[in-house]
Amino acid sequence: MKVRTCMFSIAVTAALVAPVAFAQDDCPVSHAALKSALKSAVTQANGGLQLNMWAAIVNRQGFVCAVAFSGANFQSQWPGSRVISAQKANTANSFNLGPNSNASGHAGVGVAGLALSTANLFSAVQPGGSLYGLQHSNPVDTINAYAGDAQEFGTSSDPMIGTRVGGVNVFGGGLGLYAAGHSVVGGVGVSGDTSCTDHEIAWRVRHNLGLDHLQGVNGVAALFAGDTTHPDNIIYDITPQSGQMEGVSASGFGHPSCFNPVDQTLLPPVIP
Repeated sequence: MKVRTCMFSIAVTAALVAPVAFAQDDCPVSHAALKSALKSAVTQANGGLQLNMWAAIVNRQGFVCAVAFSGANFQSQWPGSRVISAQKANTANSFNLGPNSNASGHAGVGVAGLALSTANLFSAVQPGGSLYGLQHSNPVDTINAYAGDAQEFGTSSDPMIGTRVGGVNVFGGGLGLYAAGHSVVGGVGVSGDTSCTDHEIAWRVRHNLGLDHLQGVNGVAALFAGDTTHPDNIIYDITPQSGQMEGVSASGFGHPSCFNPVDQTLLPPVIP
């Protein structure tokens, strides 16, 4: 009886810890589509240092679906930005919601969904902010993030594909992916330049992929900056405070300005 009980316990434990299978069919974007969207996006007026970029896509379950770069090879971009792009994609997927996300019987902003870019998190996670400590949750899985041959980084065989890299990033460059009907299908992350430029390029990548169906979805830029055509856009509302090194964001979701900024009105509006 003891042996049978032990065997039963092992079987149950194995079932509970069995990994969830990764299915490419669950990915909203292919490697070829991501690379094309990224290479097109970097040709626009994005400000910053005008460097080459990394981009990553995760699906709704948090699996990395695609990783790409805009340069000639994997060495043409900051090497550290590859994992950061996946971290941003994971963050965006983790903290974006589709419609009807309010608790049953309660009205609120989530009735129309709630979109948050990684840029929207900067001020909220600072000491005293409403989300302080969020950046320490969901840490990067370093085994998945740094495994494999560097020659395959950014290709259709990137070692991160099919793994959950995790991570929480709290500056510009990560956006939720919204398909028709405002359903969240994953996240996109971009890294390789200033954090403001990362946001600009991520915005254009999402638009190029046709996964910016956010018209009518609530976001902090819509709620606090009145920008309903760019609901999860970066918000520059941090003002200096007398006698303090840090500024204060009027909305609580502001992001610092960066070197060589661009006109935010040039970003394409989201679609229905």
